[in-house]
Amino acid sequence: MKEIHLQPQICACEILSTNSDAQKIRAGMRLIMEKEKILSVENLEVSFDTYAGEVHAVRGVTWHLNKKETIAIVGESGCGKSVSIQTVLGLNPKNGRVKNGTIQFMEENLLKKTPKEMRKIQGNQMSIIFQDPFTYLNPTMTVGKQITEVYQKHKKVTGKQAEERVIEIMKLISLPNPEQNMKSYPHQLSGGMRQRIMIAMALICDPKVLFADEPTTALEVTIQAQIIELMNALKEKVDTSIVLITHDMGVVANMAERIYVMYAGQIVEHGRAEDIFEYPKHPYTMGLLKSVPRLDKKITQDLYSIPGTPPYLLLPPTGCAFTARCPYAMNICKKSQPEKQYFETEHYAACWRNHPACIAKLKDRKAGEAYE
Repeated sequence: MKEIHLQPQICACEILSTNSDAQKIRAGMRLIMEKEKILSVENLEVSFDTYAGEVHAVRGVTWHLNKKETIAIVGESGCGKSVSIQTVLGLNPKNGRVKNGTIQFMEENLLKKTPKEMRKIQGNQMSIIFQDPFTYLNPTMTVGKQITEVYQKHKKVTGKQAEERVIEIMKLISLPNPEQNMKSYPHQLSGGMRQRIMIAMALICDPKVLFADEPTTALEVTIQAQIIELMNALKEKVDTSIVLITHDMGVVANMAERIYVMYAGQIVEHGRAEDIFEYPKHPYTMGLLKSVPRLDKKITQDLYSIPGTPPYLLLPPTGCAFTARCPYAMNICKKSQPEKQYFETEHYAACWRNHPACIAKLKDRKAGEAYE
């Protein structure tokens, strides 16, 4: 995808071009470059071979994670966010194949590693918290045994040392009575406690990167708040970086420093959390934010939802994948992939509305209307 850099925009029809603004952008980019990247995904393409044909699940995705940082990858179900993470961890099913791209973790390309080499990384240097703990925890084993098994597999310690470490990590995640709860089976714990067990299992080996795939979806609101508060606190206590996978913009607002918005297997917008929430540039991002329930709305008002459905990725569209659902769609959107347009620092969006030619045309139209 071709990249075109613009100066920051106040609105779709007005470009700032002062020297001070240009200096701010360059200073911001230098600051970003100085940060140490721990994980970098470049131009990743992943497909699945099915009975119906080839599903293009991830199409040229690029993102990175810095040390001790939390980023979020957001989008609707089926947009490819979980597949991209599973590819990083080497957890895709056999019918999945990486067609292009690189995944650099601590200066190593993970795509060149064998399954045996990846098993030394999985659960050790990189861990994941899955969406529904009841599905992933073994109902026939105590939770203490399941956490201990992970630690002994990677660290080669005695049973007593492993048990001491489990109690230590349970205290860290604020799980009450760790000695007693170690002996409990998953069904004997509440939903919030099971999710804490999943977090303990993910953190037991002190991973460098922690993936959280919809960690609060199956929980009630009060428990969600507790888990978010816990993960924010753990980031300060544990030397780890977090990748949050979610469709819940409320969770993102409370956790992420940077946000990648994903749609139909592509990154359509990226920026700092404040950029995305205050100055969204892609219509899909605007739709996601508009879909968040608001307390100041009247009870008679319907909740907003983005009309239509995501495209069929067996036959990806030629142009912008959001065209059929976009209220601002133009003819060019159907014919050609939009180019990245940059605003402040890292903030960019792949949308034709932000292209210089489109902005100039809108300015001319407004000038003509004012003349009339």
